[in-house]
Amino acid sequence: MPKRNEFEQKALQFIINNGCQGVLQSELWRKLGGSSREGSRIALKLEDKGLIRREKELCNGRWTYRLYPKRLPASIDSISDCPCLMCPESSRCGSASDISPQNCEKLTEWLLFLTENESSELGDS
Repeated sequence: MPKRNEFEQKALQFIINNGCQGVLQSELWRKLGGSSREGSRIALKLEDKGLIRREKELCNGRWTYRLYPKRLPASIDSISDCPCLMCPESSRCGSASDISPQNCEKLTEWLLFLTENESSELGDS
């Protein structure tokens, strides 16, 4: 049987790996080979530490919790279409220059696009 901290780390990593769709608490403990009692305690501990959030869910006629990571690892995909990456003015861009992130139309448009998409995704859920 792994130590409690190892079990917590494995549980957190499994939750993070499941990303935005989360994982059922009951499924997590089966995958990690722990008991439901032990799993419940670890889920509460991870929630108290601010690492996950738990949402009550009815699954197959029984109440359980779906566990979501509070933070996901950063990915290059999150900035792959940022206009700054391919900007011909990037060498001249900076806070002391006429060309800067504060007055860049392309960057502003991209950020507004991201904000609109995020808002529509939150509205769909």
